Amino acid sequence: MPLTPSGGREALHRRAIECQGWRRGDGLFDIEAHLIDAKTYAFPNADRGQIEPGEPVHDMWIRLTVDSGLVVRGAEAAIDSGPFGLCPEITPAYGALVGEKIGPGWSRTVRRIVGGTKGCRHLVELLATVATVAYQTVVPLRERLSADPGAKPAHLDSCHALASDSPVVKRHYPKFYTGR
Repeated sequence: MPLTPSGGREALHRRAIECQGWRRGDGLFDIEAHLIDAKTYAFPNADRGQIEPGEPVHDMWIRLTVDSGLVVRGAEAAIDSGPFGLCPEITPAYGALVGEKIGPGWSRTVRRIVGGTKGCRHLVELLATVATVAYQTVVPLRERLSADPGAKPAHLDSCHALASDSPVVKRHYPKFYTGR
C-alpha cells in the first residue's frame, strides 16, 4: 500500500469504476465506463425497500463513441440501479453530447448539457474519467499512425513527469527537451 498506514477503521462505502477503450471496425472508438457504489451495511430505501450490504446503490454505465478527433459521434447511458425509481429516466439526456469535442472545456460543456437537474451527478462525474480514457485510447494510436512522426507528441507538458524540461522527456523525447 503506497499510502501511510491508517488507524483502526471500518469500511462503509465502496465505489468501483471500470473503464475501457475500444477501436471499432468502422474507424470509430467506443469508450465505456461502469460505476458501482455499495455500502457495507443494510439500510432502508423508500423506492427499493431494503438495500443489503454489497448490493449496488448505484450501478451505472456510459458509452461515448468518438472519432479520431475526439468528437462524440454517439452517447448512451444506462442506470441498472439507483437510489430512486426515476433515476433511469434521465439517461436519454446524454445523447445531447453528440457533436461535442473532448478537449479543453470538456467538463464545462458536460455541466452545461447534462449538469445539475439536466442529468445525473454520478454520470457527469464519470464523464471526466471517460474523457481521460478516450484520450488515452485514441491519441497514442493517432500519433503512431501520424503522417508526421517528427511532430511533438500531444501528451508532452500534460503533467509533471512529461514537462518539456523533465528527465523523462530528456530520455524519451530528447528532440523536445527544453531543460539544461
